[in-house]
Amino acid sequence: MFQPHGRLYESFNVFCPCDQLDDLRLVEEEDMLIDWSRPIYLNFTHHLFVKHLENFYEPIGTFVEKVCGDIYVCSNPPDDVQLEELPADAAEMLQLKPEHAKAIHDLYPANHMESLEVFEKLINILPAYGIFSSGELAAWMVQSYYGAMFSMQTKPEFRRKGYGIHLAQYLTKVVISRGYIPFVVIRPENDASLSLYSKLGFKKCYQAVRAILRPHGYDDANDMPQGGGNKDENVDNATSSND
Repeated sequence: MFQPHGRLYESFNVFCPCDQLDDLRLVEEEDMLIDWSRPIYLNFTHHLFVKHLENFYEPIGTFVEKVCGDIYVCSNPPDDVQLEELPADAAEMLQLKPEHAKAIHDLYPANHMESLEVFEKLINILPAYGIFSSGELAAWMVQSYYGAMFSMQTKPEFRRKGYGIHLAQYLTKVVISRGYIPFVVIRPENDASLSLYSKLGFKKCYQAVRAILRPHGYDDANDMPQGGGNKDENVDNATSSND
C-alpha cells in the first residue's frame, strides 16, 4: 500500500455547506485523516470555515502565514470578448510540458506549500499554457483542481506586452469547454488582476484564507512537538490539506 511520508492520507479535502458549520465538529473529532499534533497546510479555504477552525484550534496551536484571497468565478462569460492577439515579436503560445515545471515552481509564491511534483502532474494531465518569446518561456498559466486557474506569471522583462490577458482569455475558454466553471484567487490589493478578470466576466464569490496550522511548541528542526514522540517516526511527516 502506498503511504507517502508513512501516512495513508497525506492530502485530503473537506466539504461543508456554509450554513452547516456546526458539522465541522466531525473534522475536530477526526483521528484518521488528521493528526493535530503536526502542522497542517491549509490551502485557500472559505473564511467562515477558517474562523470556525481558529476557535477550535486555539488551545492546540496558532494559524501562521495567513494569506487572504478573494475567489472570483466566471459563471457567465461575456460572448463578445475577443481573444487578444499576441504582439508580433516572435511570441507563440504552446502547451507546457513537465520539463517546464521546475522553472514555474521556482517562481511560484507559495512553492513551500505546493510541491514540484504537483506542478508536473497538473501540466501533464490538465491544460497549461506558456507564451514563448524567441523560444524562451516568458509567461504561463495552469489549470488546477476542478476549474481553478492559477500560477499566472510573467517574467519581469516580458511584462506590459499583453501576455497575461492572452493567457487568461484562452485558458478560461478551454476550462469552460472542458465542462468546468473557471475561478481564480485574487489578493484584494492586486488591482491589475482585478481589472483583468473583471473584463473576462469574473465576479467575486467569497473570501478565502490560506494558512499553516502550527501546534504550540512545535520544533521545526525535528519536525515534532518538543518534549515527546519518536524523532525518526516524525521526520518529514507534516499533513497537507487542500480544502
